[in-house]
Amino acid sequence: MASTEPAPPSRLRAWMLEGLSDISKSKGRQLPKPTEPAPAHKGQRWWRVMCLTGVDYFSTLGYQPGIAALAAGLLSPVATVVLVIVTLAGALPVYRRVAEESPHGEGSIAMLERLLSFWKGKLFVLTLLGFAATDFLITITLSAADASTHLVENPHLNSALHDKQMLITLFLVALLGAVFLKGFLEAIGVAVVLVGIYLGLNVVVAAAGVWEVATHEHLVSDWTTALTAEHGNVLAMIGVSLLVFPKLALGLSGFETGVAVMPHVEGDPADTEEKPAGRIRGAKKLLTTSAVIMSVFLIVTSFITTVLIPEKEFQPGGQANGRALAYLAHEYLGNAFGTVYDVSTICILWFAGASAMAGLLNLMPRYLPRYGMAPHWARAVRPMVIVFILIAFLVTWIFDADVDKQGGAYATGVLVLISSAAIAVTIAARKARQKHWTVLFAVISAVFLYTTVVNIIERPDGVKIGTCFIAGIILVSLLSRLARAFELRVTSMSMDDMAERFVRDIASRRMRFVANEPDKRDIAEYREKIEQIRADHDLPAHEDFVFLEVTVGDPSEFESVMNVRGEVLHGRYRVLTLESASIPNALAALLLHVRDTTGGIPHIYFEWTEGNPFTNFLRFFLFGQGEVAPVTREVLREAEPDRARRPKVHVG
Repeated sequence: MASTEPAPPSRLRAWMLEGLSDISKSKGRQLPKPTEPAPAHKGQRWWRVMCLTGVDYFSTLGYQPGIAALAAGLLSPVATVVLVIVTLAGALPVYRRVAEESPHGEGSIAMLERLLSFWKGKLFVLTLLGFAATDFLITITLSAADASTHLVENPHLNSALHDKQMLITLFLVALLGAVFLKGFLEAIGVAVVLVGIYLGLNVVVAAAGVWEVATHEHLVSDWTTALTAEHGNVLAMIGVSLLVFPKLALGLSGFETGVAVMPHVEGDPADTEEKPAGRIRGAKKLLTTSAVIMSVFLIVTSFITTVLIPEKEFQPGGQANGRALAYLAHEYLGNAFGTVYDVSTICILWFAGASAMAGLLNLMPRYLPRYGMAPHWARAVRPMVIVFILIAFLVTWIFDADVDKQGGAYATGVLVLISSAAIAVTIAARKARQKHWTVLFAVISAVFLYTTVVNIIERPDGVKIGTCFIAGIILVSLLSRLARAFELRVTSMSMDDMAERFVRDIASRRMRFVANEPDKRDIAEYREKIEQIRADHDLPAHEDFVFLEVTVGDPSEFESVMNVRGEVLHGRYRVLTLESASIPNALAALLLHVRDTTGGIPHIYFEWTEGNPFTNFLRFFLFGQGEVAPVTREVLREAEPDRARRPKVHVG
C-alpha cells in the first residue's frame, strides 16, 4: 500500500511464485476495485482431463484383481460385480450431482461447508481436508510403492533390484514432483499417453485371458463346482460378497479426484464461473465414461484372474501378489510382452499420483488461504508441490514403501470422502424438495457409511493416519492464522455515492474519523461520542468528524470484500458503515483507501477497550473484535512502513 515499490524478486522466487495473486500482500498498490465478471472458461477437453483422473482410477487394475482374490477367494468375480453395482448405481449418481452443485473443484466439501457457519464450519472443513489429504497423499505414495514393486518383481530385474524398493519409490515420487514443477499442461499430456497405452495393453491381456478360458471349458466348470461346494447357493454367495465388499473399496478411488480437477475441463464459450454449464456437462461425461470403462475392466479381469491363476500365487510372496494381470501377461503372452506390460503398469502407477497431486493443488489453496490458514504463497503451485512431495517422502519412509501397510489409510480416506459426498447430495436433494432423489441418495449414504465403519473396524490404522493429517492441518492452520492476523485481509473495496461525497468533502481539510461501535444509534450516542473525543484529545469545537461503524459478519472468515455505505443520521451526523470479518483490519483498509484516493493522511480516534489485553486479543483473533485500537495501528504499521504516509491513530 506504500508508494515505494518493493524490490524486484529474484528469478528463482519469481519462478516459484508464478501465478500467485494475494491481494492482502499487495503493498505498493491501491486496493483493487470490485472484480469484473469472469471471462469464458478455458481448459482441456473432458476426455483429456479424464486421463488425468484415470491414471489414478484405471491404475487400480494393477492391484485390484489381486486384492479381490485375497479378500473373496473364488467369490472374487461376484464380489467385483457388487463393487460395480455400487459404483454405477451409487458413487456415479452421487458425484454427477456433486459436479452440478459444486463445479469449481471444491467437491462435496464446499457443499457441506454451507451447512455450518463460523468456526465450527471451518473446523469441519479442516477435518474433511485432513481425510482428503490422506486420500490424495497416500495415493501418491502407495501408487509409487506399487510401481516399484512391479519393477522389482520383474523376472529380468528381480536379482538386481530386490533390495532397492525404498530408493526406487522415493525417486518416483520426486520425479512426479518434477513434472508438476515443470507445468500442469505437461502433466495432462503425459497422462493421455500413459492411459491410452495402458488401457490398450489391458485390452490385449483381457482378450488373451478370455480366449484362454473360452478354449478350455473345464476351467469355468471347475470354478463353478468349487464355488458351489464352498458357498452352497447364490444367496450365500451374495451375502458373503456384501461382507467382503469394504475390502474392495479401493476400486472407488477415482471419483473425488474427478470433481477436484473440474476447473481444468473446457467449458462452452458462454460459460461463466457462476454458471459453467459446459464444464458441468463435460465433467459428467468424464465421470460416466471412466466409471463404465473401469467397471467393464474390473468384471472381466476379476473373472479371468480368479479362473486362470492358482490361489497360492495371490498370497504374499506369490508371483501374482499385487500384480495379477502382469502375471497373466507373462504367462500367456510371453516375457517380451509381459515386460512391456510391466513398464506400462509401472509408468501409470507412478503417474497415478498426478491426479492426486492435481486434486491437492486445486483443493487446498481454495480453502486454507481463504481462511488465513496458510501462508500467502500457498496460492502458488510450485511451493505447494514441494511441500506435498516432502510430506510424501516422509509417508514413504514411515511405511517403508509397503503397499499393504498403506492400503487401510487409502481406503479410509476414499470412503470418508465418498460418504461425505453422499450425505451432501442427500441434503441438497432434500432442500430442492426432490423426494425420490432424497430417498435414493439416503440409501446410498447408508451403504457408504456402513462400508466406512466396517473398514475402520477392520483396519483402524487408516483413521489413525487420517487423524494425524487432521491434527497437522489444524495446528499449521491456526499458527498461520495467528501469524497473518495483522494483514489487511480485504480483497476489494467499493464506496457508494454518499460515502464518496463524505470523503471528498472532508478531504478539503483535516480528515478526522471516529471509530464507533454502533448501539442504539440514537442522537445521544453520537453527541456523547463526539464530546468524549473532543475532551480526550483536546480538540476545538469546530472540528468536523465522520463516524466509522463496522459490523462483524462471520469472524471465522479471513478475506472479505468490503462495501462502504454512507448515510446521514439525525440530520447532522455523517456515518460510513461497512461489514467485515474483523473490525481493526477493515478500519485499516478503509483508512489506506481514503489516503490513496485523496492524497491526504487521515486521522482516526478510538477509546481504549476495557479488560485484560490477552483476553481482548483472543476476542479479536476468534471474533474479529476486542483490542481494536492497538490492532488497527499494528495492521497499518505492517501495511505501510513509511511513518510519514501512515494514517494516524489516536486513542483516549
